[in-house]
Amino acid sequence: MNKLSVIIVNYNAGSYLLNAVNTALDSETAAKVIVVDNGSVDHSMDKVDDLASSQPRLTCILNKANVGFAKACNMAISFAGENDDLLFLNPDCVMRPDALDKMLACLRSNSQTAMVGPLLMNADGTEQAGGRRSVPTPWRSFIRAFGLSKLSDRYPKLFSDFLLHQQPLPEDVVEVEAISGSCMLVGRVAVKDIGVLDEGYFMHCEDLDWCMRFRRGKWKIMFVPDAGVIHYKGVCSRSRPLFVEWHKHKGMMRFYRKFFRHQYPGILMWIVALGVWLRFGALATWYSVRKAGMMIGMEYE
Repeated sequence: MNKLSVIIVNYNAGSYLLNAVNTALDSETAAKVIVVDNGSVDHSMDKVDDLASSQPRLTCILNKANVGFAKACNMAISFAGENDDLLFLNPDCVMRPDALDKMLACLRSNSQTAMVGPLLMNADGTEQAGGRRSVPTPWRSFIRAFGLSKLSDRYPKLFSDFLLHQQPLPEDVVEVEAISGSCMLVGRVAVKDIGVLDEGYFMHCEDLDWCMRFRRGKWKIMFVPDAGVIHYKGVCSRSRPLFVEWHKHKGMMRFYRKFFRHQYPGILMWIVALGVWLRFGALATWYSVRKAGMMIGMEYE
C-alpha cells in the first residue's frame, strides 16, 4: 500500500501554519510532511523551521518570492516519496480526527479514483461553497453571472448552478466533477498518468484544471460527506485581496480558453469574458473605495 505525503503551501498564514503542520505530523499515516513557503514575511515559518530540525518527517522548502500555488505544489511533489499518495492541505484547514482515514479509504477502495475531497465547512459548521461542484463551464458561469440559476427548479439541466453546497448533503460517498484545492487527496498513480499541476495558473483554477484533466483521462473524483474539514477561508490572501482577485479572474480566463474555446460559440465566450472582467472591475473599485475610506478614518483618529 502506498504511503502518504502531506503538502502544505504557506504564504503568511500566521499561527494557522504551525497548527496544520502539527496536525499532519500527529497522523501516523503521513510518511512525510512537506511545507513550501512562498516568501512569507510574517515569520510564520520560524517555528516550523525549528520543528524540522527535530522532525525527520518534516521538510521545509523556502522560496525567496511567491512563485504561485501550482508551482509550489509541484516543487513539493518532487520531494515526496516516489510512490506516495498526496494530500494537499491549505494551512488554514483543520481536519477532524477521522477525516483523513475516511478519505484514504475512499481513494484506495477503487483503483480508478484519482482525487478525493472532504466536506469543507465554515467555522460555524455550515457547508462551504466549492468543496463539491460541477465544472464551471462558460454556460454555467453565464447562468450564475446573470442570476438565471433561479430557473433551475423548473429546468434543472439547463439552469443549474455549478456550486453544489446548497443541495442536500449526500448520505454516502459520491462522484463529482470537481473538488477544492484547499484540501484534496490525490493518488500517485493518477498523477503519473495525467501529470502535475499546470504552472500557467499562478493561483486559483489550477485545481479545476486538474479535475478536468483527470476526468478526461477516465479517472474518478469523489466527495466524502462525512470527512469534515473546517476551512478558515482567506487567511493567506487577506493581506493582498486585489492581487488574489486578479489572479483568480486571470486563471478563470485561462481555464475557459484551454478547455472550452472550441466547444462554445465565440459570442458566448466574449460575453463570459466580459462578465469576468466586469466582475473584477467592480471588485477593484470596491476594494479601492474601502481602502480610501479606511485611510480617511485613520486621519481622523
